[in-house]
Amino acid sequence: MKINIYYGGRGLIEDPTIYVMSKLTSVLEEIRVQVTRYNLYEEKNAIAMLPKSLKEADAVILATTVEWMGIGGLMQQFLDACWLYGDKDRISKLYMLPVVMAGTYGERDAELTLIKAWEMLGGIPISGLSAYVEDHVEFETNPDYAKTIEKKAEVFYRTINQKEKMLPASNTAIKQNVLKNNSIELTPQESEQLSMYVSDDTYVKKQKEDIEELTQLFKEMLDHTEGESGQEFIKNLKDNFHPIDDFEASYSINLSDTKKNLVVEISNKRLKCYYGEKADADVIAKTTHSVMNKLVLGRITFQGAFMSGELTAKGNFKTLRSFDQVFQFNIL
Repeated sequence: MKINIYYGGRGLIEDPTIYVMSKLTSVLEEIRVQVTRYNLYEEKNAIAMLPKSLKEADAVILATTVEWMGIGGLMQQFLDACWLYGDKDRISKLYMLPVVMAGTYGERDAELTLIKAWEMLGGIPISGLSAYVEDHVEFETNPDYAKTIEKKAEVFYRTINQKEKMLPASNTAIKQNVLKNNSIELTPQESEQLSMYVSDDTYVKKQKEDIEELTQLFKEMLDHTEGESGQEFIKNLKDNFHPIDDFEASYSINLSDTKKNLVVEISNKRLKCYYGEKADADVIAKTTHSVMNKLVLGRITFQGAFMSGELTAKGNFKTLRSFDQVFQFNIL
């Protein structure tokens, strides 16, 4: 028979939980039980892999210390890992003895938390050991307390050995009908492999770096795309610009469907095009992106779009007609 102990305390010398674990281990080893202890504070970077160790166990002891409230972060991480990566079929066959010592209020609540958690995982919890310890020296030297711990170890052994059945609990029904693991359905082998990746700091760091690199790549691609779209039509206007001597004019063309405003300023042989606002333009026009696209491709003229109603305009109409003289687009 093999029993694993998972200790969620901090390993302090005065922690009474260590004394209880040692006492339980001593009794169990006398009756030829192999006991392996995992100190979670020493396994911080590998807690995600610890559910793998449940595969060879016949039962487990979850031991923790209440220092101010609850079961502590390390034990919570271990239980989370069991939920995410543990072999649920294997856990369903494992008896669990909770051990909770407290230097403050809350040992019974913490014990109940461990019991409920193990039930939710599908395992078989039994009544455990919990106590409020004000003076760890007095507690550890009390022979009556020692007998109680030894008896609990013997009862735990008999329960496992005889495979005693527990009465059904409502938590089982809740787990089946309400609490469902929303993660991707994985086989025990896949879950075990995933837990190895999660616990590998180098792998996780590399994944984060890859994500950051991809994020930067997509950001640059997006910026590049936006940059190209920001210059849309401007290159066409500059390539097909045919200046007229002593001609000065300004056009503000609103592309209603893209909510952009293209400004064209002409001063003799100088041309300035940009996206922005110019409220005092000589011609203020409004059209759509597709009509503007047809215009720069030479499929329609500025005046023709105005006459057909595809483009509306106000301002100096002589300047409006001059647009087609200044910009002579090649028909594509």
